[in-house]
Amino acid sequence: MRILGIDPGYAIVGWGVVDYEKNHFTPVDYGAVLTAAGTPFEQRLECIYDDVAAIIDRYRPQALSIEKLFFNTNAKTAIDVSQARGVILLAAVKAEVPVFEYTPLQVKQSVVGYGRAEKQQVQEMTRILLNLQKVPKPDDTADSLALAICHAHSGTSALGALRRTGRTI
Repeated sequence: MRILGIDPGYAIVGWGVVDYEKNHFTPVDYGAVLTAAGTPFEQRLECIYDDVAAIIDRYRPQALSIEKLFFNTNAKTAIDVSQARGVILLAAVKAEVPVFEYTPLQVKQSVVGYGRAEKQQVQEMTRILLNLQKVPKPDDTADSLALAICHAHSGTSALGALRRTGRTI
């Protein structure tokens, strides 16, 4: 299964493409969509949409794993990131790529095995699981790869399949 992980934002959108087969990860490519401060916000959203749509078109993922947003401090940042997240979801839906959402707690639990793990622990375990020489930068890129790993561990399981069909055990 090819999974595109996305860490949403409006200045930096981390993305990572991972192949997962028979409990083995192969990193395909990763990077970040960057938008310049001072650029009108609508143009930043357009850039994010265009770049994510191009990534989807190039790598043809079978699933998009994206972080669920949780903000408790800055409402303006939450609204702006939500808008960026919306154009990312639109790009996926238009390309008919199923979208799966995970909380930071779920990502930490899936990658490290501990829901309260520190960011550096998640990044280091991501590096190890993908057999990378170093943790990808910026942090948003490493986070996107962790999201892809989380989906591989969660979304491809039998329980994940039941959740996708709306069935329960």
